[in-house]
Amino acid sequence: MSRLVAGNMLSACLADFGADVIKVERPGHGDDLRNWREAGHDIYWKVYGRNKRSVALDLKAGEDLQALKDLVKHTQILVENFVPGALEKMGLGPDVLHAINPALVIVRISGWGQTGPMSQHPGFGTLVEGMSGFAELNGFPDKPPALPPLALADMIAGMQGAAGTLTALRVAERTGRGQVVDLSLFEPIFSTIASQATKYMATGELTSRTGNESSHTAPRNLYRCSDGKFVSMSGSMQVMAMRIFDTIGRPELKTDPKFADNDARVQNRAELDGIIGSFIGQRTQDENLAIFEAAQVTVGPVLTVADLLDHPYSTGREVIVTLPDDALGRVAMHNISPRLDQTPGRFRRPAPRLGEHTQEVLDELRDRPSE
Repeated sequence: MSRLVAGNMLSACLADFGADVIKVERPGHGDDLRNWREAGHDIYWKVYGRNKRSVALDLKAGEDLQALKDLVKHTQILVENFVPGALEKMGLGPDVLHAINPALVIVRISGWGQTGPMSQHPGFGTLVEGMSGFAELNGFPDKPPALPPLALADMIAGMQGAAGTLTALRVAERTGRGQVVDLSLFEPIFSTIASQATKYMATGELTSRTGNESSHTAPRNLYRCSDGKFVSMSGSMQVMAMRIFDTIGRPELKTDPKFADNDARVQNRAELDGIIGSFIGQRTQDENLAIFEAAQVTVGPVLTVADLLDHPYSTGREVIVTLPDDALGRVAMHNISPRLDQTPGRFRRPAPRLGEHTQEVLDELRDRPSE
């Protein structure tokens, strides 16, 4: 019963590994993710709606509401992301749902959580990315804070939520008791930068935006090559930084007090980036990659998605797959991750049309033996 990104990411993680995910959508409208269109195509829905079935139910109608309750009887997990309290107003609060199915895991997604002073506030990912401290850390020091160019808070919440859902499911399978998973968009993304709170409490200092640099390790940056392309480099281990100095022909930097250890390199990272950038800037991307890879330095190319489609890593590991699609013939999307060697996930069906499986699912319910 979720809409937009977080719930669809969460349920996609489960669907890819065999869960029968049934999207309950509003007739004539459906999940709002269907309306996120690129060049006239519902690109986002094609990716995150894969491996699911769609049932269109009008939950204001008694017959359809009863159909949903019948579904709950045979369901292990229910995912919803209405405003906290909305499920109760629909007559579908956790007490009602657990009376129908005591082992049901109910995943409740909201911007700020089911409790607290902001529980009733609008909670889109953009607001969360701004308030969590992420935007303030993101970008360059001479520019304003920057939002991510994707639904990052929702995606992180969906993936973290899948782990929480499976934990609750494991408990339900062992005890017969379901529970509520209270998943906010805020807390998962904050968990990725929570060390900043630890730093502030310990030192009274806030981390400023550093662009592509790092405030805790150096060298770490993107460097422009002579052909206008970029390479990424990280010397986060002492041995790697020393290897970089040898590779660029500057072994004396290994004993220079400004660069001899990580703390010194972080303090002098602008000068260090100038030295490394000068070496890289005299060579093409391919030349740099060949030199640094031969020296076993942690370096990689900065690619566009178009580059990645044909990159040996992508093709060799099948990072991107193409699947059949009614409108486009075939569409490209990410492969299933993570990879399980004994019970791997698989693609079973493309993203469904709105209500495509309504009759099929209702027929299945009618064919189940009464309890």
